[in-house]
Amino acid sequence: MCHEDGDLYWHDPDPRAVFPLEAIGPNARLQRALRKSDFTLSIDRDFKAVIRACADRDETWIDERIIASYITLHHAGFAHSVEVTAHGELVGGIYGVALSGAFFGESMFSSESNASKAAFHFLVRHLRAKGFLLFDSQYINDFTEQLGAVEIPRSEFRSRLQKALAVRTQF
Repeated sequence: MCHEDGDLYWHDPDPRAVFPLEAIGPNARLQRALRKSDFTLSIDRDFKAVIRACADRDETWIDERIIASYITLHHAGFAHSVEVTAHGELVGGIYGVALSGAFFGESMFSSESNASKAAFHFLVRHLRAKGFLLFDSQYINDFTEQLGAVEIPRSEFRSRLQKALAVRTQF
């Protein structure tokens, strides 16, 4: 995380927010809304556009140094994005970092109703299909809690992380 002093720090909150992959799914109302939407979903089609859209807000921790670092991670095969398009335009997305069987969600955005939720649930299905064990969110807030995030103690997170890092899978 980039701080006001310009330095980068390892971030390890306690408690830690995670999405229990086995228990996450859209409710019936959201399922109907997504079926009726004109959304097209893709993976890694436009990582740069997703991270830039996530940074395009009044207050953000995503500065140019962070963007460049994540683009480098993307080119190395570690950072990934889900894109949501409608009518040929990017309207939502999510990005993060995959290490073995762990995915670390970094940020999401939406310029159209339910677009970020569509990206999130598409990502969850993808992670399940690929055998991922852990989907990290770092912190819980009203939105991530609505999506199904729960807080766990740092010690439990580290235990789950160790198991997830032992999984051999590809994003």
